[in-house]
Amino acid sequence: MKKNKENITLVTVCDNHFAVMLAALLKSILTNQNGTGLFSLYIVDDGISRKNRRRLDSIIMHTANFGVNWLPIKKAFPSNIELPLDGSAFPLSVYARICIPYFLPDTVEKAIYLDADTLVENGLEELWNVDMSGYGLAAVTDKATTVSTRWAGIKNYAALGIPADSLYFNTGVLIMDLKKWREEDIPSHVFKCIKENIKYATFPDQYGLNVYFANKWLALPAHWNSYAQDDIIDPKIIHFTGMKPIYRGYQFNQAYKRRFFEYLSSTPFRKFKPKSSYFRLLSKMMHVLEKKQSALTQWIREVKVTLSP
Repeated sequence: MKKNKENITLVTVCDNHFAVMLAALLKSILTNQNGTGLFSLYIVDDGISRKNRRRLDSIIMHTANFGVNWLPIKKAFPSNIELPLDGSAFPLSVYARICIPYFLPDTVEKAIYLDADTLVENGLEELWNVDMSGYGLAAVTDKATTVSTRWAGIKNYAALGIPADSLYFNTGVLIMDLKKWREEDIPSHVFKCIKENIKYATFPDQYGLNVYFANKWLALPAHWNSYAQDDIIDPKIIHFTGMKPIYRGYQFNQAYKRRFFEYLSSTPFRKFKPKSSYFRLLSKMMHVLEKKQSALTQWIREVKVTLSP
């Protein structure tokens, strides 16, 4: 695609399980763009099958102002970074968003990150043009509104010197000043924070980013990250936090669910039917096992180093 300093750079991360959700996201972006922007989309591929990748490519294939860059998950993480092996059921790929300044070209100084379980209901040009006012990150306050919210938040906020009423943001939709991130080497600080406080990192990437950016991030209006548990009338981005509409157990905002399947009906995934919630549990179990395997690999590596002459 023709290079242009005004390109809108988008990043998302997806595995094969969520390919159907990414399909609806891509269709929603294309449907609601105003036609004036040039988009560079980076998809971090965490094991998407060839068949599903072809399906996803076909959604954007003939869109002149949309360039797609596929990046294997292993290339998203620098070789010198050891990922924190927290005890959550989130996949290791959640850490990819923290590494965006590393794997995007140095010439790209700004990016919008979107979770694969979102839908865009508005032209992204408006979000792209938000005045960052010197902040390195812009986001929307989470359903856990402050760092002291017990079920999420930052459980050791007091020990870290963070005021209890500090706002806590969701990492599903982010605007990132990559120039600032690189200058301050923010990813290294965030990973260090997560590792040192691993027992408190219930939502690992979100924990580390909220600690680093405590009281120094730009709060976006709620409609830029409208949670499916809520009822924002005119959302600009819908975010299916919690149970996804691809499962029969989904019981959140039904209007949002209808929008999801409306977009999906115009993609090669149009015949998809919601699956049993047991598939969700199986996916979570696989993520936990992946971390245990990674922990074992790290331990073996450390033992070899210790025993080597």
